[in-house]
Amino acid sequence: MTPTESTRLDFLRGSVLENPLIPEAHRKPHPKQARFLLDMRPEVLFGGSAGGGKSWALLAAALQFVDRPGYSALILRRTYQDLAQSGAIMDRAIEWLRPNPAVRWSQETHTFSFPSGARLSFGYLDARWDHLRYQGTEWAYVAFDELTQFDEVPYRYLFSRLRRLEGSDVPLRMRSASNPGGPGNDWVRARFVDAREPGRGFVRAGLVDNPSLDREAYVASLSHLDPLTRRQLLDGDWTARREGGLFRREWFRFEDAPPEDLVAVARWWDLAAGGADWTVGLKMGVDRQRRYHVLDVSRAREDPAGVEALVRAAADRDGLEVVVLIGEEPGSAGKALVDHYRRNVLPFVRVEGVRETGAKYVRAQPTAGHAAAGNVFLVRGPWNEMFLDELEAFSEDERTYAHDDQVDALSGSHAYLADARARDYRATPPKVDPAEDFERDLRLFGLAPVKTAGRPPVFG
Repeated sequence: MTPTESTRLDFLRGSVLENPLIPEAHRKPHPKQARFLLDMRPEVLFGGSAGGGKSWALLAAALQFVDRPGYSALILRRTYQDLAQSGAIMDRAIEWLRPNPAVRWSQETHTFSFPSGARLSFGYLDARWDHLRYQGTEWAYVAFDELTQFDEVPYRYLFSRLRRLEGSDVPLRMRSASNPGGPGNDWVRARFVDAREPGRGFVRAGLVDNPSLDREAYVASLSHLDPLTRRQLLDGDWTARREGGLFRREWFRFEDAPPEDLVAVARWWDLAAGGADWTVGLKMGVDRQRRYHVLDVSRAREDPAGVEALVRAAADRDGLEVVVLIGEEPGSAGKALVDHYRRNVLPFVRVEGVRETGAKYVRAQPTAGHAAAGNVFLVRGPWNEMFLDELEAFSEDERTYAHDDQVDALSGSHAYLADARARDYRATPPKVDPAEDFERDLRLFGLAPVKTAGRPPVFG
């Protein structure tokens, strides 16, 4: 159901302004809220600075179609404490709906049931795999309150739960509201604020858009916050971030293309398969003046087969002169993974497993030192901004940032290329005995040569 221009006011009147489930004192949306309620695109984010009326917008949107049989809505918070606290969105729903004798409330399941058979439920995604609890469920409306508190994985997964009855004209809607900040700030910003996708909307709203709020008093309250949080909550600044203290973006110098005198090039892979972590492949070269050039960053979330395809495609683009480095986890499993890639995924490429030891913060310090000295360059590309965002957020306290996969790939490739033997790899290729080289290639295909006296090797 998509209201046309001529029916927009009728639709808003019937679903909100005259909705008996919304208390009369709360039925009038401000203009930005009305725009949000009328937007029937599959995916819309409402937010910006604090005080924009986000909770009202999500709850009113959830109640727009509760007169339809079979309609179901789900509103999520990050933790149960966020969900249950006084004044939060579930508390507001109870305030609105409990006085209506026709509406039933289940404290056990946190669900309202309506005379039409429709239902509105509240949930939380506290643990890493909590989103899988919703396997087998069906919803016409899913909303995330304070989206930047969530990772992108559960958000994307819940799209698979959007369904409706055959023949229904109820729109399938994924809705969210959030201020800037939080561990998910970067992916939310990339998905809604920076991107322009046809089926995706962003309604920027803040304190100035909410006439029902005492702005002067609220601004006075926000003035007690630290400058960063004040920029996020008062100004709605999605670019504001807490610097981790190790890297600063102004240290990195940009170039349109790498120099021609690179003496060694390597691509470091920080592998992940599924879940919240990213697989990152960072390609770096070093020149004769010991300056380091980040040439490319490939970054994706894939299952194991998808990760292998990503690594193989990058190796095809890079060519045989680029060494492939794989961060090797401790123990036999790490060695086995590197051996698998060497034998089965990249049999014609030089693949090396590199053991990662010590704390991530300590491993990144030498790279930060070179960057501060102006010796690390970035080739301009679409990956630059997200790369620098992650570096600036990285700190010694892992609770203050969301991801460090690109930091690991940067420090790992830098450590490898800083080694003199690696720097000289292209300038003075290692001497290889032809017979030994032939035997090594045979072993890659599982063929062991057998040497016999006075005769060349034969297959055994």
